[in-house]
Amino acid sequence: MWQFLFVRFSIFVVGYMYMDIFETITSLAKRRGFIYPGSDIYGGLAGTWDYGPLGVELKRNIKNEYWKTMVQMRSDVVGIDAAIIMAPKVWEASGHLESFADPLSECKKCHHRFRADTIIPEELFNAEKFDIADYKCPDCGGALTEPKRFSTLVETYLGVIEGEKLKTYLRGEITQGVHVNFKNVLDSSRVKLPFGIAQIGKAFRNEITPGEFTFRSREFEQMELQFYVKPNEEESMKWFEYWKEERRKWYLSLGMREENLHFKKHVKLAHYAKAAYDVEYNAGGDWKEMEGIHHRGTWDLSRHEQFSKQDLTYFDEETKERYTPMVIETSGGVDRATLFFLMDAYREEETKPGETRVVLKLHPKLAPYKAAVFPLLSNKPELVKLAEGIYKDLKQDWMIAWDARGNIGKRYRAQDEAGTPYCFTIDFESLENQDVTVRDRDTMTQERVKIADLKDFLRKKLV
Repeated sequence: MWQFLFVRFSIFVVGYMYMDIFETITSLAKRRGFIYPGSDIYGGLAGTWDYGPLGVELKRNIKNEYWKTMVQMRSDVVGIDAAIIMAPKVWEASGHLESFADPLSECKKCHHRFRADTIIPEELFNAEKFDIADYKCPDCGGALTEPKRFSTLVETYLGVIEGEKLKTYLRGEITQGVHVNFKNVLDSSRVKLPFGIAQIGKAFRNEITPGEFTFRSREFEQMELQFYVKPNEEESMKWFEYWKEERRKWYLSLGMREENLHFKKHVKLAHYAKAAYDVEYNAGGDWKEMEGIHHRGTWDLSRHEQFSKQDLTYFDEETKERYTPMVIETSGGVDRATLFFLMDAYREEETKPGETRVVLKLHPKLAPYKAAVFPLLSNKPELVKLAEGIYKDLKQDWMIAWDARGNIGKRYRAQDEAGTPYCFTIDFESLENQDVTVRDRDTMTQERVKIADLKDFLRKKLV
């Protein structure tokens, strides 16, 4: 009996932690201007989110670091930015019209709809060994309908005359924009196999049950790499393992804690995949998908060649062979990465008995503001003038915050919550010695640094 109670208690604790971190980050995100509900003044639109002043900077920094690592610093990857709306035939060739669907079950009592694979244990659902009568509505306990496939592609129409408009779709993933440009990239650049094409962009899915803050949204952003290799099983699997590890190391390099990351192997593979793993993040006790690494075989190029009637093979100058390359894909969510970086950085620390501070220990590369500039007293013109000069000078190179409101302690706490690594306070000593007090976010220690050395100080710290 005690074992049963222990298990029930453990489930309760894990569930509480999981709900608590999502609720905590949701509250912090809106309060501090990271993320707001979409169309908020009209009651919101489920599954859409707006990024505020801090959020847009954090998200941009994540994308910049991705691009620097995956494109700028590599000689075997180039970038692309494909259109969001593509020819309808693209989605037929890719298999999305046939298989891009979620299983929907509806409650016969309250008529709420759910993804069936979130109610039925994954191993049973994937093996199709379940009786829907054994499962009840999570909201009211009513009986559920048999799961039916529900297309998640978002429809749109092009044209000006009603009845003659072309039905097409907002892209459900950004992958296909790369593959349909494979030949264009080959013809217009000097790339040779193995090489990759990276892209960052918006995608859209008609999610049945968007939720868990920005984790499952109807509009979201992806950062992907399609890496083309010779159609050789052994060589392609070496690249598959290489990119698995590279993507894991990228998250670690930006401060994510190693114990919060692991790989999950896909048991049931998608229609295009030969192998697949997810990089998952430990979101308060529940492991959530953050990025997928997929071996797509020759599916994409061969299908687009078949449907477009265009030659999408690669001619190898060294071997004089012509073949269809295999593809290794890394596909990460920008919004999910933003959410999990916030979760991973969140701390509540006791500064002294009975007093706690909230701090986001974001990696300096990701922090929305790299530093904040404070005049000690806002009613002293000479301090404000010197502080404004420092602020304007530093803003030439970095995003810098300005705060002249309230006492210094409150200003420190506000910047802690924003994840700002350093605070520069200009006081009367600054006027005499031309230096400032520099306060470190993580350690809360302080030191004096010459005003002339502030840029070098930040350059050394922001690495």
